[in-house]
Amino acid sequence: MTAPATTLLELPDEERQDAASETAYQGFLARLSHQSVVKHYDAYADIPWDDPAYAIDPEDPRFELSADDPLGATVWYRSQPQPVRARIGLHMTATFARTGRAFESVLKRGLLEFAARLPEDAPEFRYCYHEVIEEAHHSLFFQEFVQRVRRAGLDVRPPAIVGAGERQVIRFGRRFPELFFFFVLSGEDPIDWVQRRALASGAELHPLIDRISRIHVTEEARHMAFARHYLRRHVPALRGPKLFVLRLRTAIVMKVATQLMMRPSRHVVRTYGIPKSVLREAYGRRSPGAQRARAALGKPRELCWELGVLNARWAPFWKLLGIYAPRGA
Repeated sequence: MTAPATTLLELPDEERQDAASETAYQGFLARLSHQSVVKHYDAYADIPWDDPAYAIDPEDPRFELSADDPLGATVWYRSQPQPVRARIGLHMTATFARTGRAFESVLKRGLLEFAARLPEDAPEFRYCYHEVIEEAHHSLFFQEFVQRVRRAGLDVRPPAIVGAGERQVIRFGRRFPELFFFFVLSGEDPIDWVQRRALASGAELHPLIDRISRIHVTEEARHMAFARHYLRRHVPALRGPKLFVLRLRTAIVMKVATQLMMRPSRHVVRTYGIPKSVLREAYGRRSPGAQRARAALGKPRELCWELGVLNARWAPFWKLLGIYAPRGA
């Protein structure tokens, strides 16, 4: 039985229990699995897609980018006619949803690879399957949203980089789960940061965006908590070449993920003729977009500091990528 709409009034914080001991860890996993049973959502039963209030009008002003969005703050964007501003905002949101669907696909298959390597009595096994089910519903509501935007007249395409290397990432679930779970956080944390800020902003959101965001944030709080707890238990044991690869590839994945989920795709740029100078203003190295991306990576970057994946020796590389911030910042 899915949870009724009225249970989505408060957004849960991420699970932060100390699960250092084996007993505490197993209790933590049992609680996550229990929450997946009593507080989960169905992509179709819990989103009223056919409610007239949820219909998509590409010129709805609620789709416009906010004044604190890097592109939305530019003079170029603010000078566009209102219908164009709304279309750009909706087009970007739908592209992020299409990218999210691709990411969720990799995540689900990687989780199944991870579960396949576990002993049959491993406490993680049941929770992983709960998470796969929830991520499948996320893929469904992302895809349904994108299809409705397309029917409203916008040509939504995933960024060209989507799909590149996905089979390798999936194999990490079995062969290198530490890197796989950093991949998970690199994708989930930035979009969680964006969605929580939008929901807390007080701005009037389109009800479909509001509903999808609330469901996503609620369930991802569990998924990210599991990834962080797993990494805290296993990364400290890594040494030598494997630790080097983890440090190198984690930083690169975080850079790529924030670009995919926090700036317009090339297709959107071409469709609306966004000038290169505007993109530099919004997303250049010292731009509001760069600051926003660093802020969105705050929690996974702090975990990297905690586990030694980021340290003084690796800080220059993170600075080169434009995603560095001191510990505790």
